[in-house]
Amino acid sequence: MFEAIDALPVAEEHREGYKRTLYKHWNRGLDATDGCDTRREVILAEAVNAPEVMSGCKLSGGTWRSAYDDLVVTDAGRLDVDHFVPLAEVYDSEQTPWSAERREAYANDQGSPDTLIAVSAASNRSKADKDPAQWMPADASYHCAYAATWVATKLRWDLAVDEAERQALLGTAEDCSGMTVTYEPAP
Repeated sequence: MFEAIDALPVAEEHREGYKRTLYKHWNRGLDATDGCDTRREVILAEAVNAPEVMSGCKLSGGTWRSAYDDLVVTDAGRLDVDHFVPLAEVYDSEQTPWSAERREAYANDQGSPDTLIAVSAASNRSKADKDPAQWMPADASYHCAYAATWVATKLRWDLAVDEAERQALLGTAEDCSGMTVTYEPAP
């Protein structure tokens, strides 16, 4: 994991001008004919036990495991689909300003299993727009996977890290021997 962290460019963050609305999210998803937006498609894909899908992509039943806090969730309404690297952090970390199309592609990225994740609403709200220097999942057994996924997502989308974020990732990596980071660059 150290090599992957070292591959991340280091740069100061820039929040000025950020608005969540810059990132059009929850578009029609991968299957524009299924009536489900990206958010619901992620929830369906990550179900441990699939819910019943009703008209308008309303979900009934089902079971999910929230990786951030190791909770079992049995109501899709109690899930948030988290942008693993939050939208504000993406904006802070863009090396050159992104186009509206690239921002929408990130916000709805189902081409990687890492960009979007269904987690308990409480854990997602606790995380907010924090990076690993400011927040780690409550479930400590997930820290290595969390750091590796964070790094993979940053590499996939050619995003920088600030120095505090880099140091936090390096510190976590010390306890993650054998953890590898895999990713494919975003189109």
